[in-house]
Amino acid sequence: MKKILLAVTAVAAMTGSASAADLAARPYVKAPMAAPVANWTGFYIFGGGGGGLSNSDQQIRDTATGTPLTITQRQGGSGWFGTVGLGYDWQFSGTWVAGVFADGQFGSIRSTVQDPILQITGNQKLEDSWAAGVRLGWLVAPNVLSYVNGGYSGAHFGSTSFTTLGGAPTGVHLSGYNRNGWFVGGGVENSLNIFGISSPGWFMKTEYRSAFYDAKTRDELSDVTNLPTGVNSIRANSWNQTISTSLVYRFNWTGPVVAKY
Repeated sequence: MKKILLAVTAVAAMTGSASAADLAARPYVKAPMAAPVANWTGFYIFGGGGGGLSNSDQQIRDTATGTPLTITQRQGGSGWFGTVGLGYDWQFSGTWVAGVFADGQFGSIRSTVQDPILQITGNQKLEDSWAAGVRLGWLVAPNVLSYVNGGYSGAHFGSTSFTTLGGAPTGVHLSGYNRNGWFVGGGVENSLNIFGISSPGWFMKTEYRSAFYDAKTRDELSDVTNLPTGVNSIRANSWNQTISTSLVYRFNWTGPVVAKY
């Protein structure tokens, strides 16, 4: 009996030693970690500002007949603006994000208005605009969204007072007006956590936008009577390009979260 016990003990010892040696010889393999995930679905608000360029194709016409009196000439300008807005995003298929949004812009983006026949000049000011659209984006990283957008835009252009080339008042002006149009654009939105700042829910986005407004004919008006002078009218469209940076807050932001082992 003693011999059998001694034999079993010896076999167990040799088996344990072999198993330990085998484990020691194997390389350590770390369990795979789950990929970072984030949830972009939910409501957000934003506010910021930026700068813009304005271009306008203008033509002088006879007020009575509408006959063109000059060729179409492009005038330009620039300025600044502020913006506020809100939206809702929906994340689907892992790395795709679609959403709807609305925003408003206010400020002073000016472009030149001229009547070369009467040799008078003024500034057309884009005072405020608003937009409603959709956007589609792809997650470059769990907390970085690259997107394109587009939709409807409306704008209000302020009144224009004309002066002579020397700067003297002329007694002639153009009234303010509203225009409808459309826009396209794109940008990048990222979590502020990527800069090492603990700021859950806070993002920054930088966006380019190009807005187009159809041509409108406006009569030159008398400062005294506010009625058409009966001489010339100006027909012009408007194309505005803007770049803005905004601070964004997402109400139910989660992620990116990495599972640990």
